[in-house]
Amino acid sequence: MKEFESVALLIDADNAQASKIESVLKDVSAYGRIVIKRAYGNWSKPHLSSWESKIKRFAISAIQQFDFATGKNASDMALTIDAMELLHTEKYDCFVLVSSDSDFTSLAIKLHESGVYVVGYGNKTTVESFRNACDEFNYVEELLEEEKSSEETEAEAETEPEAPAAGTEGGKPKKTRSRKSAKKDPFAELDSLLKIAEERYADDTGFANSSSAGTYIKRVKPDFNIKLLGYSKLPEYLKENPEKYVTEERAGKGTVKLIMYKSVAKKKTSRKK
Repeated sequence: MKEFESVALLIDADNAQASKIESVLKDVSAYGRIVIKRAYGNWSKPHLSSWESKIKRFAISAIQQFDFATGKNASDMALTIDAMELLHTEKYDCFVLVSSDSDFTSLAIKLHESGVYVVGYGNKTTVESFRNACDEFNYVEELLEEEKSSEETEAEAETEPEAPAAGTEGGKPKKTRSRKSAKKDPFAELDSLLKIAEERYADDTGFANSSSAGTYIKRVKPDFNIKLLGYSKLPEYLKENPEKYVTEERAGKGTVKLIMYKSVAKKKTSRKK
């Protein structure tokens, strides 16, 4: 996957859902360092109130734009003007537009013609013209489906029955609590981010570079510190959890050794009818 030095993330809050922005940010972080994070809207409108907590949590700059005329969305124009100003600074090699609004088709075309990489995020109902104007277009529904699938897989692993202890009546397996009822797994978030990094950076053999994964995780979670989880480095965590990850060493530049990893394939259990 191609990485960029400076990513500008511009969000059309009127045509993007606050509940989905965390999934979008995790995905965008795989493209490179997000230097600009801006969300545009008339924040005095009640329907945008759900954005406040997300803007604070993810340190997004909220750009206020009042509507000067009924039926006219001034936020779209403000986003477009900012995008062109940022383009002319020549500091950004990737622009990410989060919107399902076809009005941004012309902006995407102009950015693309100027030589920068354009990535779009929107719903599956987004018009074809906007999707095709981007170098890549990602559906937010699919991002959420990936996260849900990952969480369900982890939950299944945690609730698998244990082997019956000797002398137990009927040999019934011991019941285990699901994640929701049990103490939160301190490694769940790390494993989730490692899975995303693996999907984005895996080579033809299915392995991803742990160094790239570490950089990605720091973009998503700047305060992440593997030492707080009891490991000196990320490769140590990967190597010491063979039930989760397969690792291998490869030669890098000079004397550098690359630690590659991939998730252990989950065994499918057959059910007796």
